[in-house]
Amino acid sequence: MASVQTLSESDRRAVARWALACAERVLPLFAADAAAEDAIRDAVARTRAYTAGESSSAEEIRKRLVAGRAANAATTPAGIAAARSVAQAAAVAHMGAHALGAAAYAVKAVSLADATHPERVQEEIDWQVAQLTDRERAALRLLPPLGSDASGPLGEGLLARGILGDTIRQLQDRISA
Repeated sequence: MASVQTLSESDRRAVARWALACAERVLPLFAADAAAEDAIRDAVARTRAYTAGESSSAEEIRKRLVAGRAANAATTPAGIAAARSVAQAAAVAHMGAHALGAAAYAVKAVSLADATHPERVQEEIDWQVAQLTDRERAALRLLPPLGSDASGPLGEGLLARGILGDTIRQLQDRISA
């Protein structure tokens, strides 16, 4: 049986649009060698194609780790987080819960880019919530609360700690309100 964190293919395509919007907003923070930048651009293009129904889940699942590897070439911590946001958006084809990971890594990128303005973290979360369509909100409401289900990225792992966990908890609270 599939994890509740997977979501239906239709829901994954819907939330991938939002996840990509969150990731693209922080993409200017990513700088790396040409190969890594090409890999990130390719992941963005593939995710956009997936949201439009122009590629299959199976194809995207096979390629979902490429952007994550490109993060290792980033030249700054904010750039690493921005690349991981793209990687999480690309992974939505595999499991819908990665959409919240994309948003959380985008917030982390903002926090690392300018620690002298902590209010920008809340501004980023506010922006993300404002970008959600009713369809995307409905799909994200189907996900279990962070830390309550170990069958996917919303388990007790990396996304449940620090700014990533704080962001996802806040997003889930605001989406379900």
